[in-house]
Amino acid sequence: MWWSETKGLNRRGFLMAGGLMALAGCGFRPVYGEGGAGRVLQNAVRADDPVTRADFQFLHAFEERLGRPAAPRFALSYRIETREDGGGAVKDFGDTRIQVFGTLHFTLTEIATGATLAEGQVEGNTAYSTTGTQFASSTAAEDAELRLMRMLADSLVTRLYTEPGLPAA
Repeated sequence: MWWSETKGLNRRGFLMAGGLMALAGCGFRPVYGEGGAGRVLQNAVRADDPVTRADFQFLHAFEERLGRPAAPRFALSYRIETREDGGGAVKDFGDTRIQVFGTLHFTLTEIATGATLAEGQVEGNTAYSTTGTQFASSTAAEDAELRLMRMLADSLVTRLYTEPGLPAA
């Protein structure tokens, strides 16, 4: 028993070391390691000013993840599109479940050079129920919008962390 546990540990250590060497050979860098994207972007991205409630919710969630920029190196321009699809219709009542889809179009530029470092879009969706009172349905819709903006912020930050070509810290 003891021998098999020891061999297992040695084998695991060997495989882990081999895996780390392989990742180092392909340019892998830990996100929060030295020169990683997490350190480069932390407190360094200034997003466009919010206009709509969804913009405010997105920006709040985005800044929770990357921090508020003290001396921004990067500028983020974005546009949020949402649409709703009903489902689960009940006769004489209407849709009982609403699905909300969101798309965030973004462009990240370096402020000093004006160079575009990343652009694209991220998507997410959520849903809410309309079977309660009018107030409950309205609150559920607002909560779904908040969840969607948090999802879009999470997706964008993850996308930026994996984007090649970000300058080192």
